Amino acid sequence: MEHEMYAPYENIQRCQWVGSDGLMVQYHDNEWGVPTHDETLLFELLTLEGAQAGLSWSTILKKRENYKIAFDNFDIGKIASYSSDKVENLLSHSSGIVKNRLKIESVISNAQAFIKIEHRYGSFDNYLWSFTDGKTIKNHWRSHLEIPQDTKESRKLSKELKKNGFKFVGPTICYSFMQAAGLVNDHTVDCFKY
Repeated sequence: MEHEMYAPYENIQRCQWVGSDGLMVQYHDNEWGVPTHDETLLFELLTLEGAQAGLSWSTILKKRENYKIAFDNFDIGKIASYSSDKVENLLSHSSGIVKNRLKIESVISNAQAFIKIEHRYGSFDNYLWSFTDGKTIKNHWRSHLEIPQDTKESRKLSKELKKNGFKFVGPTICYSFMQAAGLVNDHTVDCFKY
């Protein structure tokens, strides 16, 4: 599915990575960097960031609705109980998601780990935001070329998530997740969302 130029705000300055694809523009303008505390959305973002490994974000964004359908609208309880038959079903049918066994299986194990974190810390949200002392880290980048691939916070988050059984949560994926969920504001200083 092709996306047209997002016309309503075409003269507004955005982060350079956005381009003119309508889906990317909408994501940037409405979601990226917005502080998120909704457990289901946090799990969705973590899943999509893990699916992105080795691929472009625009590829995953175009498949986002397919992921919602394939993974029961990111119902963590349902996903945690998926069987091996469900994995085979997701791999063999044209569900419109990335057909990678390890990535699909990681969604299930991550849901199980997510639930354990919720029980231990009261919510995944509480646990996650503790890595930034409960507030958004606001950076002041002049260019997207200055933005790091990972930080000490994303390395710490990655290490802790792995220790708790999460997969596809390396430091770079964790940093992208932190940006997406608004734990980090990496809009460049010339962007209207800064």
